[in-house]
Amino acid sequence: MKLTRLFPLACLAALGLASCSKDSDSGQTSKLEVRMTDAPGDFRSVVLDVRQIEVHLKEEKDADGWKMLTFTPQTLNVLEYVNGKSALLVSEDFAPGDLKEIRLILGPDSYVIGRDGQRYDLKTPSGQTSGVKLKLDKATLRQRETFQLLLDFDVAKSIVERGSWKPGNDKKERYLLKPVIRVVAQDLRAAISGTVNPAAALPQILAIRSTILGPDTVSTSADASGAYHSTASPRALTA
Repeated sequence: MKLTRLFPLACLAALGLASCSKDSDSGQTSKLEVRMTDAPGDFRSVVLDVRQIEVHLKEEKDADGWKMLTFTPQTLNVLEYVNGKSALLVSEDFAPGDLKEIRLILGPDSYVIGRDGQRYDLKTPSGQTSGVKLKLDKATLRQRETFQLLLDFDVAKSIVERGSWKPGNDKKERYLLKPVIRVVAQDLRAAISGTVNPAAALPQILAIRSTILGPDTVSTSADASGAYHSTASPRALTA
């Protein structure tokens, strides 16, 4: 009788220990978020066909260091995310540790809608194969903390018009997509914002930070109303 009574109690104790162990393990993870933002550009739409997002956890030359993040392939109009707005691309639990690089794999369906209302496909020299790689400087995920990476897409520098293109030529041959993206660590972010006048002048706003390695310049443009917002960080990098 005594053994019969003790057996259920032993089972309950074992289940309790298992539950505690699971809760303890979940407390050892961190949260990784990846967002994208943009500065206004001289287009009606700038649509990126993003197929895959990966991070690199080991040394640069180690091909096994890439880990695919939980991401649903989608087309993203980056001009919808300006003046402090951002698109949440990834939010997942992640093991604490250092991140070396982040990589975007782009598909063939990226395009722009010009001021003339016409659609122009964007050719991507390397983004569809090896991906757009962005190096991270001291990006460390810590237990029970959220680490956010903000991908600041520079439309003006990323979309290049072919010098030989003329009206009447193939629309698919007008623009090349050569992504220029700054990676900003959200936990260290700072920002400048305001309004300029007249907005019709299409002014560019520059924030220049002096460092030992030389000046670090962050730029943005005002939208149609003259409003601007740019995020800056000591970890800002350009790919």
